[in-house]
Parts: sequence; C-alpha cells; structure tokens
Amino acid sequence: MDETRDVAVIVGSLRKDSINRKVANALAELAPQGLKLTIVEIGRLPSYNQDVDDEPPAEWTAFRERIRVADAVLFVTPEHNRSVPAALKNAIDVGSRPYGKSAWSGKPGAVVSASPGAIGGFGANHHLRQPPVFLNVPAMAQPEAYLGGADKLFDAAGKLINDGTRKFLQGFMQAFAAWVAASGNASQSPADRDHS
Repeated sequence: MDETRDVAVIVGSLRKDSINRKVANALAELAPQGLKLTIVEIGRLPSYNQDVDDEPPAEWTAFRERIRVADAVLFVTPEHNRSVPAALKNAIDVGSRPYGKSAWSGKPGAVVSASPGAIGGFGANHHLRQPPVFLNVPAMAQPEAYLGGADKLFDAAGKLINDGTRKFLQGFMQAFAAWVAASGNASQSPADRDHS
C-alpha cells in the first residue's frame, strides 16, 4: 500500500521549549514510510463553551476541520497534577462538538507521555486513554509509551540523543503504523455528550 496516512499530532504542552514537542518531532522523524505526522496547534483555542456553538470561533472551526480530515491522531503529553494539561482537555472537548458532529470519531489513535520524572507521565497517559473510548477513537494498547527522565534525552538543538529511546520510539511508530492500517475502516459513529 503506497497511501500516505495523515496523522494529526496533538502536543499537550504549550511551552516553546516543551519536552513533549521534542518527542513529537522525534516521532515524526522516526515514523515509517506511509505515515506523515503534523503537529496541530492547540494553544489559541478559546475555552469550550456550548453557548457559542451556533456561531463558533474561527479557531474552533479550523481545528475541527483539521482533525476531521486526518486519518489518525497521536497525543503526546506531559502530566499536570497527575492528569492531562487543561489545554489538551479543551482541545478534545472542542473537537468533540457540536453534538453529533465529533471530529474525532473513528480515527485510530495512540498516547505517548514524557516527563522529567521517573514515571514518565503515567497518570496523564492513563487519564488520556479514557476520552477516546467515548469518542470512538480506537487507541493502541501496546506498546505503552511513558518516557521518564525525558529532559535528558535531547541535546540543546532538540535532537534525540538516546539510542535506547530512539529504538523504542521507532518500534512504537512501526506498531502505530500497523494499528492505523488495521483500524482504518473503523466505523464513524458520532460520540457526543451534553457538556452543560
């Protein structure tokens, strides 16, 4: 199969020098042929409020359309207070609305978490696996990806310098490519809920 799959990458950290953005860039470089990873920015999305769904902000509309045309989604996130960053949760909510028109539905996905801490964002990783169940995003179960001590994995230019991590992430992306291919025909049933 020569078709290139478009993977929307959602980075949970908004920080310019984000470790997770570096991880996302490394994943893009290590992706096998057939996957094209592109970071979809979430920092300028206004907070979700159902009251303005009839006349949504332009940022919401653009984000929803970008997710809608993607073939798959990859979440790369730090851990904030044992959960996901607020900006990431907001992006998930924005993409899931308006009711009956979720942009996420049917897109195969995966989660990677990275942190300077030893457990590699384990709490955020597992919290982030909950919304996809409801949103009809079949999330890859294995291999799991928690990158601890991630602040030591990159050089000053943001390039991955740890060979063991490189090998692991390469294997992760190969597994994800197979997951995307196997899940490509997932049903597109809407997954929505009143967010009042």
